Amino acid sequence: MALSSTDAFGAVGKRRTRRGRGRRGALSEINVTPLVDVMLVLLIIFMISAPLLTSGVPIELPKTEAGAMQDQSEPITLTIKADGGLFVGDDEIAFAALKPRLEALARGGYDKPIYVRADGKAAYEVVAQVMAALSTGGFSKINLITDTGGPSSGEAKTRTAE
Repeated sequence: MALSSTDAFGAVGKRRTRRGRGRRGALSEINVTPLVDVMLVLLIIFMISAPLLTSGVPIELPKTEAGAMQDQSEPITLTIKADGGLFVGDDEIAFAALKPRLEALARGGYDKPIYVRADGKAAYEVVAQVMAALSTGGFSKINLITDTGGPSSGEAKTRTAE
């Protein structure tokens, strides 16, 4: 039996098309590449925006050698600006209204920690008055917030008068 060239190529071509079409079905795998791309973009957005949400009143904190404290519960944040302005959270408040406002925030539980963020250029008198008002108000967990990387307590810098 002799095959012509058209029959031989025709039969092979038919077999290939039949096999290719018959075995090919719908893909049942999920393509996760777009999902990973979206998740990485969201991760970058949250990493950039998270530090901007920490505190609303910009001040320059003094530097100390003390390390950071472990987070315990939601604290009350009290900010003292360089010009003497007082803020509870993001709201500006007068010194006379400080004690009643903090008592309302503590809701009778004076064990709630209070974080005092004082600008390094704020007057010592204002910071001392605020600390005294807090301690006489019954608050016992008062924390001063500072930046790390300041001068060590063992290495005192000497100033020379010119």
